[in-house]
Amino acid sequence: MPRFAAGVVRFQNNIYPEKQGLFEELSKGQSPEALFIACSDSRVETAMITQTEPGELFICRNAGNIVPPHTEHTGGMTASIEYAVAVLKVPHIVVCGHTECGAMKGAMNPEGLAGLPHVAKWLGYSKAAVEVVDSLAEDDTPPEERMRMLIQQNVLLQLQPLRTHPSVAAALAKGTTELHGWVYDIKTGDVHAYDDKQEKFLPV
Repeated sequence: MPRFAAGVVRFQNNIYPEKQGLFEELSKGQSPEALFIACSDSRVETAMITQTEPGELFICRNAGNIVPPHTEHTGGMTASIEYAVAVLKVPHIVVCGHTECGAMKGAMNPEGLAGLPHVAKWLGYSKAAVEVVDSLAEDDTPPEERMRMLIQQNVLLQLQPLRTHPSVAAALAKGTTELHGWVYDIKTGDVHAYDDKQEKFLPV
């Protein structure tokens, strides 16, 4: 904690004065360009990856960058998506997965989740992605390739339940928001985005 506290002091003394005008403007409200749904993994730094300033991204993070289908049950993801789209009217929604994802490793090896009942149940939202990979991969497909496929398929899978959220469905119908699927490579810094026309992930 002392290191974090020292960081706060550096922010107040060095960073804030340089961006005081920005923060004063942000104190009046926000108008982010995108709802960014990413994994909670500490190695994924959304602002650094996108080189964005405060106020430009409305960020939701959870294990596995998962989007549960819309139901009458109120949860943090459901409420955040509704607010971002219906109130903030974000023109873009990005679901961003990443390499070396612990959640996807858990989804592929559920037997290793013994003693983690909430994690196991949460990763059930990625079960379809696991089954897609099982159907597409060959018997001799290397484990690292299967994991790459799973990370990509999970991103594509999460774009589907987004469309079940009423605010998103309405915005898509009006053409006021667009959905995007990304995968970030921690080791190389590369980001690949899904191209609907070519039906594959391409470098950003």
